[in-house]
Amino acid sequence: MPMKQSSLASKILAVLAKDIKSELRTRYAVNAIVMFAVVTVVAISFATGGIPLDSSIQAIILWLAIYFAAVASLSQIFIKEEQNRTALALRIYGTPGAVFGGKYLFNLILLVFLVIIIVLLFALFVGLQIHDYALFITIMITSVLGFAGSTTIIAAIISKASIKGVLFAVLSFPLLMPLLIMAIKGTEKALVMNMSFYDGLPELKVLGSYAIVMTVAGALLFEYVWNE
Repeated sequence: MPMKQSSLASKILAVLAKDIKSELRTRYAVNAIVMFAVVTVVAISFATGGIPLDSSIQAIILWLAIYFAAVASLSQIFIKEEQNRTALALRIYGTPGAVFGGKYLFNLILLVFLVIIIVLLFALFVGLQIHDYALFITIMITSVLGFAGSTTIIAAIISKASIKGVLFAVLSFPLLMPLLIMAIKGTEKALVMNMSFYDGLPELKVLGSYAIVMTVAGALLFEYVWNE
């Protein structure tokens, strides 16, 4: 059993390392994240004209920017395998669990980078004022975990379709809607002065449950999608 676990972990890390090396060569996802984040935040800054935004509006705009930047950058993780004809090599080399795990970790790294970039730009251009950092960071972490689990299995599904780019946005929005609603509500509470960490526990429970369910469901369904 320890040998099998070690072998699985090594294959997951190998898939992750392959994707990181590929991304460092092309920088497709990183460039999409940075470009979309900068354009979105600067446009919002010019549109508001320096007028302070309500905390609820800030939370909505922040998560919409994260969502659309994620859609623009995360849809390619399996499409590139099909286009470069490396999917067969992955099927031969690794088990579906190893491929899903490696792709999940790669998406997770990209999402963490995306969130950091957008939050910093929001703080600089829009004037994001966080009053409860513990709640804000915890909301971001649990949301990113759920985001990674959902987008990984969606990206695997759309890689088999003929209309790939549009289909990712169409499939991901209804699936991610519960996460976005809870993330917006939790983020809004972190931005309000008279709220505490305990006020955000209902949202955190839903986000944590969503992350567990979507990641486990994605891992279980991935074998059928990947070997189709």
